[in-house]
Amino acid sequence: MGNPFLFDPVLALATIGFFLILGVILRAKLPFFQVFLLPSCLIGGVFGCIFLNLKLVDLSFTLFENIAYHCLNIAFISVGLTRSPMNAEPGRKKVILRGAVWMSLMKGITWPVQAIVGLLLVLFLNRFGQQLFATFGLFLPLGFNEGPGPALALGKVYQDFGFQHATTIGLTFALFGYFFCFFLGMPFIRNGLKKGVAKYGQKSLPESFLKGILPKDQENSDPETPRKTLYPENIDNLAFQIALVGVAYLITYLICSGLSEILPVNSRKVVWGFFFGFGLLVGIIITRVLKKLGVAHLVDPGTQHRVTGFSLDFMIAGTLMAIQLAVVWIFIIPILVISLVGGSVTVLVILYFGMRQDNLALERTIVVYGTYTGQLSTGLLLLRIVDPEFRSSLLMELGIFGLLVAPITFACMMFATGQIAWGWSTWLTIGIYALVAIISLMLMKILNYWGKPTKLF
Repeated sequence: MGNPFLFDPVLALATIGFFLILGVILRAKLPFFQVFLLPSCLIGGVFGCIFLNLKLVDLSFTLFENIAYHCLNIAFISVGLTRSPMNAEPGRKKVILRGAVWMSLMKGITWPVQAIVGLLLVLFLNRFGQQLFATFGLFLPLGFNEGPGPALALGKVYQDFGFQHATTIGLTFALFGYFFCFFLGMPFIRNGLKKGVAKYGQKSLPESFLKGILPKDQENSDPETPRKTLYPENIDNLAFQIALVGVAYLITYLICSGLSEILPVNSRKVVWGFFFGFGLLVGIIITRVLKKLGVAHLVDPGTQHRVTGFSLDFMIAGTLMAIQLAVVWIFIIPILVISLVGGSVTVLVILYFGMRQDNLALERTIVVYGTYTGQLSTGLLLLRIVDPEFRSSLLMELGIFGLLVAPITFACMMFATGQIAWGWSTWLTIGIYALVAIISLMLMKILNYWGKPTKLF
């Protein structure tokens, strides 16, 4: 007798959970993972990918793609619902704003540079017998600068326009971005700590931090600890916070559905690739409405941060488990060439401008490097190494940065659909990204971010 219930989605979630725990165990036990501080979601995701490709787990890759896609949307909605409890001291506001603007302008430089490098390398490789889809090279900024979630989301859009295996290729670029983030980032950090460049960093990292497991007797000093906003006999606090995310998700779905009905045919498919961006905006609007109604205190930042963290961990592990190694092998040469060249250029660009920062140069450089070779969560992880107690202004800078960088991110990602949705040529796309980079460079000069270099490492 067949099972009357649908188990596959839940089994896929449980499988991701299993490999996340495996990642925690391996990080705690193996020094190699500790040296590079590889997060458990990355470790578990890679092992899960191997198990799935060896057919040791009988679940489809599509299941994990879908879970990762929805986890990305949930994470962004939760970020939009989160109210920051931190307030800047008056004397630090100028420093904080200056740091946030610099990090945003670095987005306006690294994204276009990665896009241009990727597109030019595709033209070069196609001359030597490769037959790559026109947007193949744009997975360099999507994977490195945005991370696996957006790479997956736009990969699905590309597939709808005839780019076969786009999701797997995009996720593979994101994986290479993580390799650059940790395997190059950690030597930079350790050298900077050893030389005492980090203002608040320690020259050696505690063993518990390397293993990734808090000691049993350590007090939790996290300012974002979850708190209750409702009486539990009425509704569980976690249930209410997730319900808020669900309401925002439903509204976002209705918005995307409506837009897909009224926009031109080619643009309809693009809308669903930007679901997470609309979700972020809806979350912010809901928070503002609740504030106007005088009930904004019902949104618990601590719990929402946990929802965001949970979603990101499952998203990263899920996206890696959705990679089909047979497809990667077919495109391994262009993926390696574009990743290695593009990643190297990214490192040089970030170091060049990072060493010209007049304040918290190492900290800001590390955050930008971690963010633009992985995602914001990896940037925060690297920041915690050089500023373990978050005594610098970087957390506040990142809060403002999230608002300032949104138009740049949205524009760059929209331009990444120009070739498929609006028929742009490769050279027109390169020209538009070059214009974005030039404007950002001019602002760097005007705002005096382009000064004399200082020693970072």
